[in-house]
Amino acid sequence: MTGERTGGVFRETTAEPRTRAVPLAHVSLELGHFATEDFKAGPERLRAHFARIRPWADAARAVAAAGARRPRVSTCLLVDDYRADLSPPAALLPVLIAEAGRAGLVIDYLARESGCAVADGVRVAEEVEARLVESPPPGSDGSRPPVGQTGWLANGRRTPGVRTVEAMADAPGWRPPAETATRRHSIFVDAELWDEEPGARRRWSCAFLAAVWQLARLGLLRHFGDPVLQPVPWTVGADFPGDWDTLPPLIRINPSAAPFSAYRTCSVLPSRLLPVEHAVRVVLDQVDVEPRALHQVAARALDEGLPVPEEISDRISYVFHEGP
Repeated sequence: MTGERTGGVFRETTAEPRTRAVPLAHVSLELGHFATEDFKAGPERLRAHFARIRPWADAARAVAAAGARRPRVSTCLLVDDYRADLSPPAALLPVLIAEAGRAGLVIDYLARESGCAVADGVRVAEEVEARLVESPPPGSDGSRPPVGQTGWLANGRRTPGVRTVEAMADAPGWRPPAETATRRHSIFVDAELWDEEPGARRRWSCAFLAAVWQLARLGLLRHFGDPVLQPVPWTVGADFPGDWDTLPPLIRINPSAAPFSAYRTCSVLPSRLLPVEHAVRVVLDQVDVEPRALHQVAARALDEGLPVPEEISDRISYVFHEGP
């Protein structure tokens, strides 16, 4: 047993909480978020997607890495295996990787969206939800149940609920919802993070899992100090399995890739996902991230002369394009 004496109190150093650091690139560049309909449309749709985003990805890489002497940029993809049944990885992933390569894009990392819910036995989504700290809007009276009960998270003050007829005499007049951090006019968002049916397991929303995905890419997820949703090397040329559950939540396809996590993220996505990503920012603005993980990333970024914004949501950026 080792220890130290501080102010007359002996403490075991082995009892001190530890937070393991993760390797960090400068930028994590997301090349797509693929769902069932993308694969059912056939290779032509994947081919069109990668051809469409190639110029945007090149521009985002150049802009996002500006200022670094030796830019470290890694690419990633997210496949939605959480909400619907997909064909086996052995049938889908070789086509996905080949079509990206045809457009001149290299996929470094590939993740399963279900891994943002549970990864390697860790209930990642539940742990992130437990760290949500709702920002109480001015004038709130605490009558609204917390997000842990309702599954809804807002970026401001909601419109009061409609009361019963008997209580209408005492009901206040209607008032509009109001964004907490508005400049003048509000853009109010109330995002559903999960739902559940009686006797069924909680089902996380796309927006909440995408927020977990962003935290992983920013190197800010920890479970008792240990990083979670970390990449597993995949042997080049190895066959993919016939079942999604046997594929690790996150794999490194390119052995020479820069680190998966990064100081900043940039995602090149179809415009139909813009509402989802707005909700992602609402979530990230109200997550109490593990302080030591935050400090590690901020200190290392500063050492490289590329300081990161204090707000987590300001570390992420997007390029939205037209198309399916």
